[in-house]
Amino acid sequence: MTTTHEPAPTAADRDRRAPTLVFVHGTNSSAAWGSGLMTELTLRGHRCVAVDLPGHGREAFYPRSYQNPQDLQALATEPSPLAGITIDDYVERVVDVVRRARRHGPVILAGASQGGVTVSRVGNAVPDLLDRVVYVAAYCCVDLPSLAAYLATPENGDSLLPLIQAALVADPAALGVTRVNWRSADPAVFHAVKECLAADFTDEGVRRLLTMLEPDESAGIPLADGRGEARTWGRVPRTYVRFTLDRLIPLALQDRFIAEADRLTPDNPTDVRSVAAPHVGPFDRPEVVDIFAELLSR
Repeated sequence: MTTTHEPAPTAADRDRRAPTLVFVHGTNSSAAWGSGLMTELTLRGHRCVAVDLPGHGREAFYPRSYQNPQDLQALATEPSPLAGITIDDYVERVVDVVRRARRHGPVILAGASQGGVTVSRVGNAVPDLLDRVVYVAAYCCVDLPSLAAYLATPENGDSLLPLIQAALVADPAALGVTRVNWRSADPAVFHAVKECLAADFTDEGVRRLLTMLEPDESAGIPLADGRGEARTWGRVPRTYVRFTLDRLIPLALQDRFIAEADRLTPDNPTDVRSVAAPHVGPFDRPEVVDIFAELLSR
């Protein structure tokens, strides 16, 4: 009996295969953040996967003091395993997913909010494995070294991020994580989330949003060098999806990211899209789904 083996696909064959979208979530969240987008794209016939970054999603840490009844004094000091997680850990996790997805064809890597830092660093590390990077209302560091550096820029002056920072229940420098008590009964926390992240959500929608947020995030990620490099990341086609109602990353700052990237890579200008959405989307808004469906169909 003779067994016939199909020839291994050539590079050209791989390029003709359907791409896979790899989605990276933002701070204090998980892969669940992209679940609506993943579902809609899958139902349209596209391949996609959302990544849980280390310490998030299936690995999330919920302090004992965070549960009900809460112990607010203990919550301010209870150690977190996320304190030891670095941007290199995030990059390693995503690169592994990208490598596995690349076996099946082209890869489009997308990140939301703080996830943009990881996208840029992965672009530096494995540019040849990426067919496009996409920033969805995300930090895209170019001229300045870190996410934190951009918080002091004039373009960030209208950000309502301080409302969220006021809801921190621990000192990030001492604990090594930014810890937010999303389960707080303080109306100020609910107000901060609605105004900063979800301005056009109903109150019920904001309450659902609060259940998706995780208390801890590594405090080192905003301070890490997140710059995209021209010789690596700069060679990868790039899309930026502006959220015009974003009150955490103001539109002026989103536009600064785009302008800096275009100055760094004038031969590789950013493909810019705009959606009338607040910071958290949600990402299954029809306009956002349509953008990704188009990018995956090219």
